[in-house]
Amino acid sequence: MKRVLISDAVDRKAADLFINAGYIVRYAPGISKEELNKIIHDFHALVVRSETKVDEALIEKMHNMEVIGRAGTGVDNIDVEAATRKGIVVMNTPGGNTISTAEHAMSLMLSMCRNIPQADASIKAGRWDRKLYKGSELHGKTLGVIGMGKIGREVAARARGFGMEVVGYDPLLTPEASARIGVKLVELDEIYNLSDIITVHVPLDDTTKHLINKVTLTKCKPGVKIINCARGGIVNESDLVDAINEGKVSGAALDVYEKEPPDFSHPVFHNPKIVTTPHLGASTEEAQEKVALQIAEQIISYFSSNIIDGAVNASSLQALSNARLSPYVRLAESMGMFLAQISEGKIKKIRINHYGELLAESNGLIASAAARGFLCKRQGEPVNLINSVLFAREAGIEIEEIYSISHPDYTNLLYIEFHSDKGLNTAGGAVFGNSALRIVSVNEYRIEFVPQGEMIVYTNVDKPGRLATVSSLLAKRNINVAGISLGRTGMGEEALTVVCIDGEVEKSLTGEISGIDGVKRVYPVKFSYE
Repeated sequence: MKRVLISDAVDRKAADLFINAGYIVRYAPGISKEELNKIIHDFHALVVRSETKVDEALIEKMHNMEVIGRAGTGVDNIDVEAATRKGIVVMNTPGGNTISTAEHAMSLMLSMCRNIPQADASIKAGRWDRKLYKGSELHGKTLGVIGMGKIGREVAARARGFGMEVVGYDPLLTPEASARIGVKLVELDEIYNLSDIITVHVPLDDTTKHLINKVTLTKCKPGVKIINCARGGIVNESDLVDAINEGKVSGAALDVYEKEPPDFSHPVFHNPKIVTTPHLGASTEEAQEKVALQIAEQIISYFSSNIIDGAVNASSLQALSNARLSPYVRLAESMGMFLAQISEGKIKKIRINHYGELLAESNGLIASAAARGFLCKRQGEPVNLINSVLFAREAGIEIEEIYSISHPDYTNLLYIEFHSDKGLNTAGGAVFGNSALRIVSVNEYRIEFVPQGEMIVYTNVDKPGRLATVSSLLAKRNINVAGISLGRTGMGEEALTVVCIDGEVEKSLTGEISGIDGVKRVYPVKFSYE
């Protein structure tokens, strides 16, 4: 029975959903770091918000963990790379707080432009400062939206409702898609040059860290206003304060900070032109209930049906739900396993050639499967579809995928190449019917066999008697032959033989086969993850 730990203040309805699905749940918001380290090894799923820091040290103690779920958008409190290495799926709920965050961005925009927090504090202090807090209208102003994802698009729609002109920047959005939502797509420098107000809605990574800084602020229109409801660190807080003091920026509104809880001695919290809120973007009753239920449903679907939704480190695994594609995933693993056992030397590159429209839908899953098949025979630590490509690349192996719409002989065909410092080995594979896996070529040989069980693979000069001699050696050891497949380049030339057997291939047996006149290379092959 699966055990789920909820370590942050996630809506209790998530716990109820897990319990009703038959899981054992510990609801422990506010659990100490020491206690968390003690018990984490018992759990199969962990649900967090932003309070629990799921770092590499904690992940190393996760001996049974299969999935970490973040009830919210960002995952910067989770070491995704460490989780990937451990083979743990990391999920979030990117759409659950879209509306609440977009509305909060608009609230900050209005508060900043109309000086609402300052005026509220003034009147509660017994002052009537009408002239002091004269604001500015949104109507007719240009809003620059950096990041046109779900939240950015919702902000843009609301801003247009206020009569604002909206320009947006997003490297993934096409001008046509942008035009459909009434936003002019521009380059990043144009955002700075054109905008009266700039709002950021991008994730925090190496490319967006301190995106708004001293240099970019000098490119902005005089009197620009800055809003950050996304992630702390996108705006350089010290540079922002300096720009306000210099008169370059006329106001700012921040809901997120580089350090949370922040250092309240920082000038950003004492500047009267900066509106601040304590990370309230997703803090509505509706949003918190929505993300709690959403992450619980995603984890339950993963455990019960192997359906992966909202994964940040295993998005390709969502293709597993495609019943037509899943046999090719098993085939790719088998082919990777086969090539690993017949290849010599250090593997430098794995190239996966996809032929057919179906395989174009694999979204990297086939590559993960081929890498897993290879690494299970070469890697000491557990390998799965989540961490296989990471492990391969860390080992210095280049993973390359090539897609072609059609193949002259097969509707869908996998052709995998293993490039090593000692040569090239290849295999072609297809699925017959709904689930019959077949390897249909090995190197230059056209051959057909089922990739399962144990087998002896060898090359030999194409002359009579070689197979009979091998069969005789097997018979002496009481090893039954389950099937034989033959391929050759031409009469009397080199041939490839695959002998499927019932039993194990001992090292002494391969040595004897190698000693047969005309036999060149012998490889024992076993299809298993033992």
